[in-house]
Amino acid sequence: MPFGHDMVHSLATAVDLVNTSPATGGEDRLDDLEKLAEFVDRWQISGVRGLGAADLAQVRALRDAFHKVFTAPDQATAVIRLNTLLSETRITPRLTEHDGHALHVHYFAPGASLGEHLAADLGVALAHLLVEGEWERLRTCSAPDCERVFVDESRNRSRVYCDSRTCGNRMHVAAYRARRRA
Repeated sequence: MPFGHDMVHSLATAVDLVNTSPATGGEDRLDDLEKLAEFVDRWQISGVRGLGAADLAQVRALRDAFHKVFTAPDQATAVIRLNTLLSETRITPRLTEHDGHALHVHYFAPGASLGEHLAADLGVALAHLLVEGEWERLRTCSAPDCERVFVDESRNRSRVYCDSRTCGNRMHVAAYRARRRA
């Protein structure tokens, strides 16, 4: 994919956020403030000061909105859903350097809540993906018992499983065993 480090990081953060939802076939991995803090630390989200119940509620609602973008039936619907999400966010692009990271763009307003921060940064990354005509890279795992989302970063857009070590390997082993029985 022709996207820089910041873009890839934001897309991966969006994928991880969506995949914390029970809607993706697992348990809720964002059901308390401790798990929200772990998410913030894991993705090195800057400028976050003291998380509260309102942050948790806002991020969980945002997670559901991003899930609807990933699972849109077509690009036009994804655009409408993403525009709705972005219209509720104060987007204030600014250049910044922090925590040892090179100069990059933040899209959230100074002092924004965690939810606004994520909506702006991750929403803009998804918007760039759509603008580049890469909507089909937003995928849901093809394994029958998995509904996790991912961004297909392969050159030929051929990735079908959220993780080749788990779902991919499981499906390949099942296909091999089925061939051996036949």
